[in-house]
Amino acid sequence: MSIQQSFITLSDGNVIPQLGLGVWQATQEQAANAVSEAIKSGYRHVDTASVYENEDGVGIGIKQSGIAREEVFVTTKVWNPEQGFDKATAALDASLERLQLSYVDLLLIHWPAPKMDLYVDTWKALIAAKKQGKVRSIGVSNFNQEHLVRLIDETGVKPALNQIELHPFLQQNTLQQVHKKLVIETQAWSPLGQGKALSHPTIIAIAEKHGKSAAQVIIRWHLQQGRIVIPKSVTPSRIQENFDVFDFSLDLNDLEGIALMDECHRFGPDPLLFP
Repeated sequence: MSIQQSFITLSDGNVIPQLGLGVWQATQEQAANAVSEAIKSGYRHVDTASVYENEDGVGIGIKQSGIAREEVFVTTKVWNPEQGFDKATAALDASLERLQLSYVDLLLIHWPAPKMDLYVDTWKALIAAKKQGKVRSIGVSNFNQEHLVRLIDETGVKPALNQIELHPFLQQNTLQQVHKKLVIETQAWSPLGQGKALSHPTIIAIAEKHGKSAAQVIIRWHLQQGRIVIPKSVTPSRIQENFDVFDFSLDLNDLEGIALMDECHRFGPDPLLFP
């Protein structure tokens, strides 16, 4: 395996590893083992959330890896019922206790939940947490342009990144252009399209051409387009395979072929309607 990594500097000056490990749907035990294995394989970025109910396992995995905490970029998120200034503040403290950490590198508002209309107050809690040193960077997840603009207009503080559903079937080009204009990084969740993109003829053909797996091709596609990406796996061999993507590049024909796969198809909820 080629142990390498690429990094992106966020607008606040902090640096995030471009490729990380997602642990959605992992149990506490699976998360601990996956995180430990990933860090030993070269990963330095782990993405969890309070609603995943595996923050304890992530914290254990970091300790088991033997790598200094300062070398691992840890993200967690504020869940919808935790929104509002006081609730979000308490939720972060609870997450830190479960993770056994004194700070997280990135804290996100998990969903805008526009019907609740609490995301601005929640954002103010994240701003305060950053000033207190509990968080290095703050951002959002599943926010649309209107949500992003409102946050910035009402607080003067822009999110460092927006983590959104993004894969070959949902390429979100318009929102990505908004991010570039606002200087907000794009991070992709469900980067493999819940595994559905792995069997697409275009991806299979590109994988055969480069002698790589379908997952490696899609991860490489995200990286080459400047996105931060967090593929999820609890299988050691797959964790290692997903990280072995720094020794090849997709050419223009490959990129054009994947661009044609865009169907604007979501597997997750619509941010305007959820919850």
